[in-house]
Amino acid sequence: MPLVLCGTPIGSVDDASERLRATLMAAHVVAAEDTRRFRDLVRRLEIAVSGRVVSYFAGNEQARVGELVEAMRAGATVALVTDAGMPGVSDPGYLLVRAALDAGLPVTVVPGPSAVTAALAVSGLPTDRFVMEGFLPRRPGERSRLLAQLAAEPRTLVVLESPRRIAATLGDLADALGADRAAAVCRELTKTYEQVLRGGLGALAAQARAEPLKGEITVVIAGAPPADPTATADLPALAEQVQELVDAGSSRRDAVTAVAGRTGVSRKVVYAAATGAKLPESSN
Repeated sequence: MPLVLCGTPIGSVDDASERLRATLMAAHVVAAEDTRRFRDLVRRLEIAVSGRVVSYFAGNEQARVGELVEAMRAGATVALVTDAGMPGVSDPGYLLVRAALDAGLPVTVVPGPSAVTAALAVSGLPTDRFVMEGFLPRRPGERSRLLAQLAAEPRTLVVLESPRRIAATLGDLADALGADRAAAVCRELTKTYEQVLRGGLGALAAQARAEPLKGEITVVIAGAPPADPTATADLPALAEQVQELVDAGSSRRDAVTAVAGRTGVSRKVVYAAATGAKLPESSN
């Protein structure tokens, strides 16, 4: 029988689907990140769960996987739920999915709310390409190295953080990515006190220090702006490339166009490099 990954509400219980309700009621085993929070969810959903409920969290994930795989082999449907959102997305789940697939067992999903996609949607930042980083490393050295790598990441970034660390994390992000880098701090999504703060990382860090934030927090950060090839253009090398094409029979005009196209440097800059003319003002 299958493993069913169940997306659960991240706030408002009204976001729960009828399919989620039916799946939880029919499952032979429910593996829950926090059994007490799951029982509360069942109460709010106004359903009865007859299957066995077992804990499945980061601390016992490795030990619990074998037991759940054996249950599925014996014919049980196992529903996996985390405290909120989609199992496996910064929550326990991957190990069980991998073990079920390796055992030749079917894995399916009941889609549901996700803080990641919800925050992306309301952030006002590009959503066509993004990177989910989850919680940043707590150790200063590891965090610094990762942020140094992310500083040049062109895709929109998604970071999760706790209320007590959000001000410090925003400060670290501002230092590494730039105080003016656009971001959105999304807290308590779908809940009564939902709030989305938008602005530069530096301003958001200052605001979080002045007015401590509460609740579940997802931070969406604009990707790095595209590098300006002109800023680091090697003018002598550009001139040499143009001359090589001219020597091969191209007109200077065609040679300048060809070099600009293959290097990404503006045609005006390539022309200036080839002729010794003054660089255009916008390229300085």
